[in-house]
Amino acid sequence: MADRMAIQDKAYIGGRWVAGNQGCFEVDDPACGEVVARVANVDLDQVEQAIDAASEAFESWRMQPAQARCDRVMAWQRLLLAQQSRLAELITLESGKPMSESMAEVAYGASYLKWFAEQGVRAYGQTLPALAGGRRPMTIKQPVGVVAIITPWNFPLAMIARKVAPALAAGCCVVIKPAAETPLTALALVALAEQAGFPAGCINVVPSTDAAGIGQRLCASTKVRKLSFTGSTAVGRILMAQSAAQVQKVSLELGGNAPFIVFDDADLDSAVAGLMAAKFRNSGQTCVAANRVLVQQGVYEAFVDKVRTKVLALKVGPGAIEGNDIGPLITLEAHRRVSQLVERAVAAGATVSAVGTALPGRFYPPTLLESIRPCNPIWQQEIFGPVLAVSRFDTEEEAVELANSTESGLASYLYSDNVRRVMRVAESLEFGMVGINEGIISAAVAPFGGVKSSGLGREGGQEGLDDYLETKYLCFGH
Repeated sequence: MADRMAIQDKAYIGGRWVAGNQGCFEVDDPACGEVVARVANVDLDQVEQAIDAASEAFESWRMQPAQARCDRVMAWQRLLLAQQSRLAELITLESGKPMSESMAEVAYGASYLKWFAEQGVRAYGQTLPALAGGRRPMTIKQPVGVVAIITPWNFPLAMIARKVAPALAAGCCVVIKPAAETPLTALALVALAEQAGFPAGCINVVPSTDAAGIGQRLCASTKVRKLSFTGSTAVGRILMAQSAAQVQKVSLELGGNAPFIVFDDADLDSAVAGLMAAKFRNSGQTCVAANRVLVQQGVYEAFVDKVRTKVLALKVGPGAIEGNDIGPLITLEAHRRVSQLVERAVAAGATVSAVGTALPGRFYPPTLLESIRPCNPIWQQEIFGPVLAVSRFDTEEEAVELANSTESGLASYLYSDNVRRVMRVAESLEFGMVGINEGIISAAVAPFGGVKSSGLGREGGQEGLDDYLETKYLCFGH
């Protein structure tokens, strides 16, 4: 595993590595519960120092040529890839996910750095047609200012890269609050940013166990002009309300309850492969994980038989051991939550169709549940674990109605070889993203985000850069 002598355990404020005024908090390995590091626990005064450092750095960073800013981001990307194995070891060490997934996460995060390093030089304004009286209108794009970034534990590198890269490329400076469960990857990532030559104050990292207090302080600051948060819908609502007092721009990527629809004209082998990828990555602990599997009556038995075989073949164990597919859940509390949700589902009429390997600790066995009705608790909540909940449907209209019967609207998936049906259903699904005959949909070139209670704004694509820019209108008199 990672060379623990190289683990960074300090906060990073104003270009300096500093101890936490609140002492330290422990970070453990979910696979065994062993404490792997004690990380600086900052207080609210240090958060203010980070905001001040970002605000001061912003005045000069925003004035640098776009190419100079983007060159720094690209240098960071190269360092990231050069340290891919070490970063992957850190991700697995503190999150528990299999090493193959951690390696993929580093590459995925690096793709955002590359994309926004290239897009940041294309923050174009417009010259508009002349107005009456010879007036000349035009628009320019300018950075929003200091950005507060709050990231989750399930993708400790990629979520930072996806937010920080466009912010820096646009000319913003950032204060990052990483998840307390996984701060080591964030700190290692920023250590590489320091090597890439970003000026002091451009990037600040404030690890802490006081997520609520720091979130409130970031939202209350008049110097913070934008908040970008990935996490639960409940917390997103709180942050959105708190940020309203300062009328901060807000990007929220919140909870999901993704439907995965399999029609009777689908390629079943492809659909099974897509489902396994969409469901069991990171042990089901992703916001875009397939949560509700809807299978048309005519292919239900054949499809579920194939899925059952795949579920039982999944290898459960520590992510550091090559070949394991399912690592531990992030905490014992997460394990209890999934266990209780499955118990409630069975009590409400679900049947357990397959259970994979069960190991002690935080490992939850991959599980297949059938006979799920829309009123079942597991149909209404984000599972965030390696549990498949499968139900039948008869008609296309029924499938769409069932899929849309949730307050969430992040990701959705459908499998069909009928191009007309694909277009009808894709347009009818009330979700920000639709995977069509595909289980892995995230990409740096495409906008990532949801509708309804799944959030506001987009990350990735041109839209991801626009979220860190303001459009200013200039009108020149004759």
